Amino acid sequence: MGKLEIHNLNQSFPRDDGSRLEVLENISFEVKDKEFVCILGSSGCGKTTLLRMIAGLDTAESGSIVLDGEEIRGTSPKVGMVFQEYSLFPWRTVIDNIAFGLEMQGMVKDERYRVAERYLDLVSLAQFRDSFPSELSGGMRQRVAVARALALDPVLLLMDEPFGALDAQTRNMLQQELLEIWEKTKKTVIFITHSVDEAVFLSDRIIVLTPRPGRICRIFPVDLPRPRDRTGVEFAQVRREVLDLINQNCSIQ
Repeated sequence: MGKLEIHNLNQSFPRDDGSRLEVLENISFEVKDKEFVCILGSSGCGKTTLLRMIAGLDTAESGSIVLDGEEIRGTSPKVGMVFQEYSLFPWRTVIDNIAFGLEMQGMVKDERYRVAERYLDLVSLAQFRDSFPSELSGGMRQRVAVARALALDPVLLLMDEPFGALDAQTRNMLQQELLEIWEKTKKTVIFITHSVDEAVFLSDRIIVLTPRPGRICRIFPVDLPRPRDRTGVEFAQVRREVLDLINQNCSIQ
């Protein structure tokens, strides 16, 4: 299972002058098991803050986050996270990076390598098993980061703009590879992005946040068959609807 329920979530941070900066306001939504949801919004609207709270890395000021009926109160092996910066250990090989979380869980060496190699194959990097991160391209490093998160077998995978630093061609390729991995693993995915095109290509639904404080502006269903054609009329229509909403300053309806 991987059903996520967020109820009336609020978050603010203290300022030097004693006031508080409101970051998220009254966020409520659900993500179904095995659903791929993108969260879209401008810089500073609280997307990463929201993801960190779902991951249990930060605590909400008020509200609740419930995964499969259990409230999130800290980090959990049920939740995996992939960051934009890759966050790989430069002194560890690819296979050792993927196996790291399993090692921290106390899994014996032979078993953790068996699991790590399965996910190494899943991201098509078996030939780079013993390479170091410095020997890989940016796209390959991100695939290692995805494999490391999946190796822990989370029910929910959080991805914070994982392709944002990549060139357009690599980004498009990895989007397609991610969908193939998602189809095979059937994980619930929440994916943060600035890109409307990326959100329409990847997701079952798009959650659009307002500028700070982040509130839910609208939730768009993306009822397009996969694989999706970025040049198709239906794709362009959904993208236009989302862009029009953003260009209108995301007025809440």
